[in-house]
Amino acid sequence: MRLVTDLFDPEPVRWGLRGDPWVWRAMCEQLTGTYLPPSVGEVERLLIATFERVAEVDLAGEAAPWVFREQFAHGGMSSGSVHLEMWRSELLPTLVDRARGKLDG
Repeated sequence: MRLVTDLFDPEPVRWGLRGDPWVWRAMCEQLTGTYLPPSVGEVERLLIATFERVAEVDLAGEAAPWVFREQFAHGGMSSGSVHLEMWRSELLPTLVDRARGKLDG
């Protein structure tokens, strides 16, 4: 059985803001021991729900391009900032594509 955490390795080369890698790692930690659901749709729903829980934001309902979360502030100019647009357009789709590859292969 494959684990959802397998999708998180390797980390992306590019992030939106400095809080993004911390959200990525927190999501991975939250999903430790979770088996990969059998369909891409289920994986996507799980990833979005985990992101929303970790980042404390409604991804579909939040109009702002980014949010600040103190727990992800570890230094630097955009520290603690989570780039929602990057999560919508690249980071979550990357994880879903990786899942698709594992489920198809």
